[in-house]
Amino acid sequence: MSFSLRPQSVAASGPVGEAERRVRVDLAAAYRLAALHGWDDLIYTHISASVPGEPGHFLINPFGLAFDEVCASNLMKIDLQGTIVGDPTHPVNVTGFALHGAVHAARADAMCVMHLHNTAGIAVSIQPHGLLPISQHALRFHERLGYHEYEGLAFSPAEGERLVASLGEHPAMLLRNHGTLTVGRTVAEAYVLMATLIKACEIQVQALCGGAAPVLPSPAVQARTAEQLEAGGAVEGELEWPALLRKLDKIDPTFRN
Repeated sequence: MSFSLRPQSVAASGPVGEAERRVRVDLAAAYRLAALHGWDDLIYTHISASVPGEPGHFLINPFGLAFDEVCASNLMKIDLQGTIVGDPTHPVNVTGFALHGAVHAARADAMCVMHLHNTAGIAVSIQPHGLLPISQHALRFHERLGYHEYEGLAFSPAEGERLVASLGEHPAMLLRNHGTLTVGRTVAEAYVLMATLIKACEIQVQALCGGAAPVLPSPAVQARTAEQLEAGGAVEGELEWPALLRKLDKIDPTFRN
């Protein structure tokens, strides 16, 4: 959580093109889906996405709106410093974006960065062993999951460097005592990776409640399954995303506005 706001703005980059419009719709959908699944935390946490054709510009939720209030048109465009591009209609949580900005700047493939305070994800991040390879969902992240130690609320440039190092080239990370993070080459990929990670954490929390030691697949099966689930570098979410958009359209299509 953070309360640092940035009402300042710089000149707008021009009218919204079709490519940016598509990203805005996808990003708004990710916010709505997160709210639908109960992954939101009041007005806190963020999902950010790069603006196509505008290096150094990103889209993020207006600070003060709930996730289920986000739509394509009210997403804020900002730069790496959190300065609003265009006329500000809402404030932006600059400190909250600092985490996202560090990842966007360090990873060329991080078109979308998703950070949540999901309960199951935080619970597993607190466990010394982290995510165990006890489910098919967890095996998607076998040797592909970073861990970052908790450093408090204030996010400094120095911590940004440490966080990026903790993430490395992984698609996801558990922030100890804090939450979950995924990166994607598309909004859909970041979302599907987050859904898989949260499911893995939920399974682990419930499994360990029984008190018995969990059954683990053999190391060879763990490695082979992780390779299979990685899908040879394919962009995840391409098949799932249209179905998720259809689901949202049936419930409330105003995310497209």
